Amino acid sequence: MEFTNEKDSKVRKSSPAMKFMRNFILIAITLVILLCGLGVWLYNWAAEAIIHNKPEVIVPDITGKSSVYALETLSKVKLSVNIEKYEFKESEPIGTVIKQLPEAGTTVREGKTIRITVSQGGETVFTPTLTGMSLRNAELLLRQSQLSLGEISTGYSMKVEKGTVLSQSPKPETSVAKNTMVNVKVSDGAPPSGILMMPDFRQKDRETVRLWAEKNDVNVDYREDDKSTFARDTVIDQSPEPDTLLDGKAKVRVTVSTKQGETTAEGGYAIKYEVPSTGSERNIRIVSLGKNGEREVFNGTRSPGTTINFTIPKKDISKVRIFVNGIQVEERIVK
Repeated sequence: MEFTNEKDSKVRKSSPAMKFMRNFILIAITLVILLCGLGVWLYNWAAEAIIHNKPEVIVPDITGKSSVYALETLSKVKLSVNIEKYEFKESEPIGTVIKQLPEAGTTVREGKTIRITVSQGGETVFTPTLTGMSLRNAELLLRQSQLSLGEISTGYSMKVEKGTVLSQSPKPETSVAKNTMVNVKVSDGAPPSGILMMPDFRQKDRETVRLWAEKNDVNVDYREDDKSTFARDTVIDQSPEPDTLLDGKAKVRVTVSTKQGETTAEGGYAIKYEVPSTGSERNIRIVSLGKNGEREVFNGTRSPGTTINFTIPKKDISKVRIFVNGIQVEERIVK
């Protein structure tokens, strides 16, 4: 006779239920893992799609520049920066970018992070940008930069208010030894009656120049450019530069556009660029790209805060690139 333990009997009776439960749990876990995997894949796919829809930009060369300059330059082309590490390098001023990844000239998408290595040591520093600052603030900034205020000269200006730094020597972003003296020229404000200064006629019309010359008894040499993209009779260049003192022997020359006809709103593409209001004068170069290749449509030096505003023929143009001091800061798609 076989005796069966009551407890064993209950275990055997419940075994099919337990097996079903275990299988159910395993299937549920498998489904959760598959759903999680699908979710991760969809997220990565969406992120990749968003990234690839961003416009491409060219990485500017920031090696040998200060980290502040690097940040400003990269932000203009919608790139971010990450200081990866610091290295001691006696031959480079503190804060100098000594390495960058990706390298200059590489084509990347907007939003890409540029990794940089920054110098921690050396006996040289960069001269800060003083133009546009009050003399007091300029002196404080020089002390913070381990530099000294040197000779102070003054000059009249029709553009810059009294007490503001007009120019400096050495120029901004120059590598110099610590405690170097930086000379500045400070505005004395508008000139008094009897002193004639050269106005800024660029992007104004020929008639404005004529009236000024007639009022001040100045002979103007007009030169014409029939290939200019500016509207007819627009001043595109001048000599001497704005704020130059003029005497009876001064030779004034302006170049005006003699482009035939006007660009219609439907057939033209308006270009407007505002030069940053801080810092010194910058060389602005604008080129168009299309079926006929690259064409320079603007090239000139402009003061801080200046607005460049003109229209170019839209036909056969796909992109417009803007360069500041040789560095591409913007690319616009022509639609």
